[in-house]
Amino acid sequence: QVQLVESGGGLVQAGGSLRLSCAASGRTFSNLAMGWFRQAPGKEREFVAAISWNGGSTLYADSVKGRFTISRAIAKNTVYLQMNSLKPEDTAVYYCAGRSYTGSALPLSSVYNYWGQGTQVTVSS
Repeated sequence: QVQLVESGGGLVQAGGSLRLSCAASGRTFSNLAMGWFRQAPGKEREFVAAISWNGGSTLYADSVKGRFTISRAIAKNTVYLQMNSLKPEDTAVYYCAGRSYTGSALPLSSVYNYWGQGTQVTVSS
């Protein structure tokens, strides 16, 4: 089993930055493909970014490309989402997800079997 705990959410003005963290425990982190997803009120959960088990492959949703950066620190069992130039439409609950997989980054939520509890990000205009 894998436990994922997100942190770093909060309230920020448009144009500001936040860094989300997702700490993993319970299984070898280095074998996990990781992803970030978000869900705004009344909307479906959507893909934000993903990173492969070794950090060699990353994927981003078009809506965040050039503004968000996903990375991982294997020694700390942690994956990060650096969010810059935030917009009000980025407001959502952000979830990290993991799956034991040593291929490329995975953008589909259905393939992940470990999920965190979510952290709220609110961007004011």
